[in-house]
Amino acid sequence: MIPKDVFQKVRRIQITTSRMVTDVFAGQYHSVFKGRGMEFDEVREYQPGDDIRSIDWNVTARTGRPHIKKYVEERELSVMILVDASASCQFATVNQLKSRLAAEIASLLAFSAIRNNDKVGLVIFTDRVEKYLPARKGLKNVLRVVREVLYFQPRRPGTDITEALEFLSKVTTRRCVVFVISDFLEPPAPKSELVTASVDTTSLRTALSIADRRHDVIAVTLTDPREKDLPDCGLITIEDAETGEQAVVDTSEKRVREIYRQEASSRLQRRNRLFASVGVDHIELTTDAPYLNEMVKFFLKRRRRLRHAS
Repeated sequence: MIPKDVFQKVRRIQITTSRMVTDVFAGQYHSVFKGRGMEFDEVREYQPGDDIRSIDWNVTARTGRPHIKKYVEERELSVMILVDASASCQFATVNQLKSRLAAEIASLLAFSAIRNNDKVGLVIFTDRVEKYLPARKGLKNVLRVVREVLYFQPRRPGTDITEALEFLSKVTTRRCVVFVISDFLEPPAPKSELVTASVDTTSLRTALSIADRRHDVIAVTLTDPREKDLPDCGLITIEDAETGEQAVVDTSEKRVREIYRQEASSRLQRRNRLFASVGVDHIELTTDAPYLNEMVKFFLKRRRRLRHAS
């Protein structure tokens, strides 16, 4: 039995995101993520004008008359949502936790998918995969996805996006649309005493490249303003949420704030170059700004690109 307060919060997200899907994303999701492959439909007798490359030689030999394989456009999609539940996502200085933002984005994507009659699955990960829901259809499944993303309690604080992508390749047999929702922060060593370093780009680049060849991968990055800039507020203690390592920083020193800003900027630039190098689309969201505009811009940009490509 779902506790009443949990049910109410899930219901609120359902109402909010369903309204967004209806008012803003109607038609856009389908135009961007409609099935792109072809699937077998039937075998029928050859007719003048048919492509001879479609001849089914086994059926032709068995019947003594030429038959061809008929294909139709693949309509159904599987959408896999990979959500980072590491300790660094339990952070915010304005509006809402990155984890809460991740839950709303996952809900928006899930409700968009079922509106298009697609399947939705979920992977929640830290430095290992902690929860997996296979892709299924229906409102009941989507509500479970929302509930898990909202209330799942991770057992470990670390992050390993590569592990999550490798797990996905083992459990999926068909091409999927894959959204990776994360702050893309991992604590490699050595790291700056001021800024949490970005992910190990070598292993992640390989994992993203492999995943994107098989699937349609979109990175959704979550960032808090304080991960880009420090305020002038005197002595503060900075703690790495995933390792517990602490450093005392005097933010009243302009040089310290500038070093922090420069390192943060470099980290974000490396992250963006990583996505560009493997051809993965990227949606950048921050906890201090409405996410709807950025999501709409992504859909419109992608639709224009697909139109030009065709």
